[in-house]
Amino acid sequence: MRVLGIDPGLTRCGWGVVEGRPGVRPTALGVGVIRTVAELDLELRLLELHTAVTALLREHRPDVVAIERVFTQNNKGTAMGTAQAAGVAALAAAQADRPVAWHTPSEVKAAISGNGRADKEQVTVMVTRVLGLSEAPKPADAADALALAVCHVWRGPAQDRLRRAALVGGIGAPVRQTTLPRWTGVAAR
Repeated sequence: MRVLGIDPGLTRCGWGVVEGRPGVRPTALGVGVIRTVAELDLELRLLELHTAVTALLREHRPDVVAIERVFTQNNKGTAMGTAQAAGVAALAAAQADRPVAWHTPSEVKAAISGNGRADKEQVTVMVTRVLGLSEAPKPADAADALALAVCHVWRGPAQDRLRRAALVGGIGAPVRQTTLPRWTGVAAR
């Protein structure tokens, strides 16, 4: 499975492409950061980001795009830019007919380091070690994007199976009752 990881950001958007499967050491195929100039109008920055992600999708042809799920941060301006960048990346993936997987920061940190509260330095060290890189990816946004991709390689297939099972009435599906008391007003199926 080939995964494009996106660590969304409006000024610096990290990206990393990894290929692998659960139980096998993944391979890094590319890593970098998309930068936009803060002085540009917002719509032009979003267009630049969209254009760059679209080019990455064409070049690397991932099976899935893993994007960090945005949580509320103390700085609402930063959270807004991060959410807009995540939306643009998801839009580019949808236009390329690629599924999007959303992973929380703590899920990614736990997958890559075993600690859901790992700091950026710990994540970078573990990404470097797990992927067998000769040097640490810089800046931290690039390392975070690789961590997202690795997280999805390792956890995504199991999550997809659970999601599909829930959709077809398997694990997590609502329990169907065949008989209900008449006084509930709910018809039996």
